[in-house]
Amino acid sequence: MASPPDKFEHNIAKYMADSMAAIEAMKGQTATISMIAKKLNETRADDSTIYIMGNGGSASTASHMANDLNKTSAKNGKKRFKAISLADNMPLFSAWANDNSYDVVFEEQLRNFLAAKDVVIGISGSGNSPNIIKGIEYANKTGAFTIGITGNISEGGKLAKTANLSIAVPDNLMYRIEDLHLMLNHILAYAFLHED
Repeated sequence: MASPPDKFEHNIAKYMADSMAAIEAMKGQTATISMIAKKLNETRADDSTIYIMGNGGSASTASHMANDLNKTSAKNGKKRFKAISLADNMPLFSAWANDNSYDVVFEEQLRNFLAAKDVVIGISGSGNSPNIIKGIEYANKTGAFTIGITGNISEGGKLAKTANLSIAVPDNLMYRIEDLHLMLNHILAYAFLHED
């Protein structure tokens, strides 16, 4: 008698197949990714700062991106990036959330530091996280350049319409959106490390 189909194996194979299809679809956005890379490179050349925001899984991607820009992309003899994840200072983050509102945790941090030539990156799978939108809106008013990294849920949400430049990864499943956001980070780090 044949054994019943392995549900775990089926789900694993499906996730992998759908991920490969999403990566294939993302090839159509190499021009947008290159525009992001050029803007970040320009910010590095200006000695300006890149601020990165995200909640939950996107907070870990923000931390990972700051790490990769600051360390993985560093090369001897080359100017270094100045990248800060606004999700990393939990005492300050939680103070703003507790005493004021979770919606302002990024905007209020930006008010301390943001300058006109800086870049602010907002990462949100749905594109509708209120604290990300408020941070991007404040950055736009300050004259900083804003980048939205989002997903195809709600066609990139409000973030895609609010940021100066945005990319929505071609998927609607939050797991895979977060996978592709991390892959996008690694694509950028690889591009900077091999730019010569």
